[in-house]
Amino acid sequence: MSDFFSIRSYRSTYQVRFCADFSADLKSELREGDFLVVDANIATLHANRVDPLRAAHPHWILQPAEPQKSYQGVEPLMDHLIRNGFRKNHRLVAIGGGITQDVTAFIASILYRGVGWIFVPTNLLSQADSCIGSKTSINFGAFKNQIGGFHPPVLILNDLSLLDTLPRDEIRSGMGEMMHYFLLTGRADFERVSREYDAALTDRTVLRGLIRRSLEIKKAMIERDEFDEGPRNVFNYGHSFGHALESYTDYAIPHGIAICFGMDIANHVSAALGLISEPEAAEMRVILQRNWRPTVPVVKDLDRYLDLLRKDKKNVGSDVRVILTRGLGDMFLTKIPLDGVVLETIRRCFDYYQATPAATAS
Repeated sequence: MSDFFSIRSYRSTYQVRFCADFSADLKSELREGDFLVVDANIATLHANRVDPLRAAHPHWILQPAEPQKSYQGVEPLMDHLIRNGFRKNHRLVAIGGGITQDVTAFIASILYRGVGWIFVPTNLLSQADSCIGSKTSINFGAFKNQIGGFHPPVLILNDLSLLDTLPRDEIRSGMGEMMHYFLLTGRADFERVSREYDAALTDRTVLRGLIRRSLEIKKAMIERDEFDEGPRNVFNYGHSFGHALESYTDYAIPHGIAICFGMDIANHVSAALGLISEPEAAEMRVILQRNWRPTVPVVKDLDRYLDLLRKDKKNVGSDVRVILTRGLGDMFLTKIPLDGVVLETIRRCFDYYQATPAATAS
């Protein structure tokens, strides 16, 4: 049985299709001249499905490393495409995770003033979140995701069998990103993910339901605010605090796990400011902690962490802008000072994470 839904974009309406075998679906979708961009790890791990596609279509094997997400990194691939007959009516096909997505989407957005592209996301975070939304981005020097725009794919193929080769941290990272949607929408989704979390780690049917719900939540918002001009800002819930933690640890903590810590900090800052009660923050911590375990972030230099928080690209002037909460389903953008009760709350959160290894052990 086919399982799909459509998303309305400024360019066109595109489709997310859940499938049992991405290679079979691609075989029927691909046209002459379409060009594959394949994550090197996927080319090895799933060679039995990728090799027939490579034999029939021109392709490029991409090493999924951050240096690829730069002007210098994308230049060889763009040069290859132009020199080897890729045309305006041809499409790029990304098979991989976030870096493959970013590289392919960025090139598709600028080559010949925009060409079509198809995406086969191969990790949970991209299947449940980044595959929709239209955003493209590459890095500029040491500055992450500063160059880009909006250029949605024409088709997304979600094949959950690709998740079977992922390490557990990558699954938890994807679950963390989904959780921020489930807390954003309110009590029903919060209780659903709390109830289904353990089963989702092993039961693909349960996980598929959560992935679809995550994408449905995001779909509703991007159809309302595709260009991130206002309401969509709430999707940054947990991200300012989480991104600073990622940077502090030199990305040793996977993105979605860092976002779980970020949501917890945002919740406890909200409680400290009287927006919610401490029991409400504690209730949300239960599911977040289930997902971040056994990770224990060690932040010994709080001033450095705060400096990274101040550098978040969403800040304006000297203000630190974050998403706080008045309760499940009621998140909002505001600015906060990094002193007084806010500073003490952030310090207490990191003390808690480091002092409770038993609570975060597998």
